[in-house]
Amino acid sequence: MPRGRYSLHDPHDHTPLAEEHFQCAPGPSGWRYVSQLTAPSGDHLGSVDLALDELGRPIRLELHAGSWQVRGAALDGVTWVRTDPSGVHATEGNVRAHAFTGSSPAFLVATARLLRLTPSATATRVRLVAFTDPVLAPRTLDQSWALVDRETHATDNGPLTVDAYRVTALDTGEQHAVHLAGDVVLAAPGVELEDLASPPSAFG
Repeated sequence: MPRGRYSLHDPHDHTPLAEEHFQCAPGPSGWRYVSQLTAPSGDHLGSVDLALDELGRPIRLELHAGSWQVRGAALDGVTWVRTDPSGVHATEGNVRAHAFTGSSPAFLVATARLLRLTPSATATRVRLVAFTDPVLAPRTLDQSWALVDRETHATDNGPLTVDAYRVTALDTGEQHAVHLAGDVVLAAPGVELEDLASPPSAFG
């Protein structure tokens, strides 16, 4: 069960945004990721709880940021309920999309798990609903993902396979690289793996 810490920063000016203390593990029904986020000041910022089924679809998502909360799942596309700080006015949403995304590295692993790409220059298009900080506002976006390289490295804990993805935002054409080892993000824009207590889990 990988357990560790990511640091999150603005990918443009590298301003520190948060630290995300996480643990994740595959299970009989899929994969689960839970984390707590703290600000550079040490204040609690929120949490992430994401569960995927064996096909990589989000069967449960719960996000907290400040006093905002989102609960969602794959249902007729993706469906969610967003609750405001007062707890009085909950709003529901539904989009014909494949999955969710957001600032947490969990969503990069989840998207890769959903797409199950093989090394190729061919890109696969995916529609996602992003919940943007700090108020978890929903936004639908389209990306293309391509698995451009796969390398296996020898480590003290056995071979480690690293996948390099090229991710393109289809509205702007902006491209960036994402490197994953199993269910851990090694490198991505705005994400650095600072600490890892046990090796990544390999998906079957």
